[in-house]
Amino acid sequence: MSIGSLCKADVVLAGGKGANLGELSRVGVPVAPGFVVTAPAYLGFLDAVAVRPRAEQLLAGLDVSDSAALDHAAEGIQSLITAAAMLEKIAAEIAAAYTDLGAGPVAVRSSATAEDLAQASFAGQQETYLNVIGAAEVVRAVQKCWASLFEPRAIHYRAGGGFGQLDVGMAVVIQRMVQSERSGVMFTLHPVTNDRTRIVIEAVYGLGEAIVSGMVTPDMYVIDKTTGAVIEREVAPQEQEFIRKPGASSAEDANHWLDVDWARRACQKLTDEEAAELAAIGRRLEQHFGCPQDIEWAYEGGAFYILQSRAVTTSS
Repeated sequence: MSIGSLCKADVVLAGGKGANLGELSRVGVPVAPGFVVTAPAYLGFLDAVAVRPRAEQLLAGLDVSDSAALDHAAEGIQSLITAAAMLEKIAAEIAAAYTDLGAGPVAVRSSATAEDLAQASFAGQQETYLNVIGAAEVVRAVQKCWASLFEPRAIHYRAGGGFGQLDVGMAVVIQRMVQSERSGVMFTLHPVTNDRTRIVIEAVYGLGEAIVSGMVTPDMYVIDKTTGAVIEREVAPQEQEFIRKPGASSAEDANHWLDVDWARRACQKLTDEEAAELAAIGRRLEQHFGCPQDIEWAYEGGAFYILQSRAVTTSS
């Protein structure tokens, strides 16, 4: 399914991330084009290649507090999923949609059906692969995303939350890769003080993995939500950026750390005008969804793209 055909009500089909991206597209927020391998396709795969009964055996009586047993079950289920041959119909549909998208680098992102819920957040528990090239590599990345639904911490989290281990579906979002010159996150309230009159933006050079990994300290900009004015800024010099690696042969090796040239290292990542433009998008999303948002963004070729928007689950 194309991202543009989805909306926030389509979680069962597209998972939390896919449904939200469809909704963002409908609102007119800039979203990279792409498509979704639906959760029913994943569930059908489990049954067609007989993963489900063998996974049930590995999960039967599992004590998730026993780390060795948990790791054994997780590795076993993940191996079952990645070692099975992809169903020909699904592989052909992925290849066709990938070709229609331009057959260039794509981002392959997990999108579980129990993701970004009001009562539980599964964000960050499953895999994302960036700069994946070639239909066969995209199919492989989809299976690895499916398998990441059974990372040890995800199994543990579902057990604690009362979610059926094999009931949660996994959709996968495939989008044209935004080669981020700058990227980051934005909160439409202050994430520390919960002040709803403020918007906080964090920014780095390169792909957002630089923030996620903790390898880089981002710039921080605090914006007055009413006026759009930057009222605080902390500029953090950045020595390395995470970007696409030319000539990479696999999804796991597609990106690398590269030194930032000296002329940019100590510069402000966003101008005040760019911060205000991004904050305006944040205000639109908060108004549309009716609650403070945690937003992932990227900047490429003179334009901002929104990669994800979810409710801030820690706000009071």
